[in-house]
Amino acid sequence: MWREARKLALTPAQVDSPLAARPYDLRHAGVSLWLNAGVHAPDVADRAGHSVDVLLKVYAKCIDGDRDTMKARIEFALAA
Repeated sequence: MWREARKLALTPAQVDSPLAARPYDLRHAGVSLWLNAGVHAPDVADRAGHSVDVLLKVYAKCIDGDRDTMKARIEFALAA
């Protein structure tokens, strides 16, 4: 059923790609998006139905970018 739904929702090139190959991939993408958007880990864990420990073990490697923003936040906190 999932393969058929992908054919209806995606372009032929996307169907041939690994994009959303399994329903779980959509969940993984959503959780990764929330973390990269800066949502706090406890909130993401609650929304995803994980403990924070499990969330960070599984998704920490998906957090990417915003190094300059994080550095500025640390510097701001230290200066306060």
